[in-house]
Amino acid sequence: MKIICIGRNYADHAVELNDGAELPKEPLFFLKPDTALLRNNDPFYVPSFSREVHYECELVVKINRLAKCIDEKFASRCYDEVGLGIDFTARDLQREAIAKGLPWEMCKGFDHSAALSPEFVPLAELGGDINNLEFEMELNGEVRQRGFTKDMLFSVDKIISHVSKYMTLKIGDLIYTGTPVGVGPVQAGDNIKARIGDRTLLDFDVR
Repeated sequence: MKIICIGRNYADHAVELNDGAELPKEPLFFLKPDTALLRNNDPFYVPSFSREVHYECELVVKINRLAKCIDEKFASRCYDEVGLGIDFTARDLQREAIAKGLPWEMCKGFDHSAALSPEFVPLAELGGDINNLEFEMELNGEVRQRGFTKDMLFSVDKIISHVSKYMTLKIGDLIYTGTPVGVGPVQAGDNIKARIGDRTLLDFDVR
C-alpha cells in the first residue's frame, strides 16, 4: 500500500508557503511509508525532533482497482469513495531540506505523519461529483482550512492519470490530493476536527 501525496495543488496554499517557487505545470507528488498512517482518530504525538509541526488537511482518495497508464477520461473508474487526512509536516526540517536541495522523507514521512479518517464516504452519497466537494478543518473549534475541490490546480482524475504513468496504482493505495490555504502549527493540547459537508470524519487530540 502506497501513500501518494500531491504538493502545491491549491494556488493560495502555494502562495502562503512564500518560498519563491512557481506554480507546478503538472502534478507534483511524493510518497509516505505505510508506517506514517495514523488511524482510528488516535492521538497525534508531536515528534521531539521538530520545533514546528504543521497540519495540512486534505481530501483522500482510495484506489479501488489496479491501474497503470490510465487515460484521464477513464480515471474516475479507479475510485468510488473519499475520506479526509492530515499531512503532518515538520516545517522546520522541510525548510532546511529545501534550502539544501535534500529529499523530504524526514519532514514528511515520519511515523504517524499521515492521519486518516476511519470512514470513507461513497461519492454517490456526496452528490457523485468529485470536482464539487467541500471540506473543512477546525483547530480547537476554530475553522482554519476550507477546501473546494473545484479549486484544485489538478483534478483527481488528472492526478491519477499522471501518477499512473510512473508507478502502478494498486487496490488500497491512498492519494492525499493537496491542501488548501490555512496551514499552521500544532502543539500538545490541540484538537483537530475535519468534515466533508456535515460528516465529521476526523476528531483527535494532539499530545
